[in-house]
Amino acid sequence: MSRVCELTGKGPITGNKVSHANNKTRRRFLPNLNDVTLISDVLGQSFKLRVSAAGLRSVDHRGGLDAFLAKAKDEELSSNALKIKKAIAKAQAAA
Repeated sequence: MSRVCELTGKGPITGNKVSHANNKTRRRFLPNLNDVTLISDVLGQSFKLRVSAAGLRSVDHRGGLDAFLAKAKDEELSSNALKIKKAIAKAQAAA
């Protein structure tokens, strides 16, 4: 399972671990990923996604999964999230 947020595309970054003696060794900073179930109001369905804590706050700030995906860039989304976005757009066009 990859360590990448499905909604924001946030992944691991690298940096230095610095000791008290100022020795520097490479390390990885991993995103705070959580398995969450988000509900789409338009589709009336729930979806399980692996989302970072910051991404979850962004979803709440924008007013839910539907509003977040409407504004999200396609290259940041995972293939699963992209399918959900297209299904929501199709359902909104039909309604």
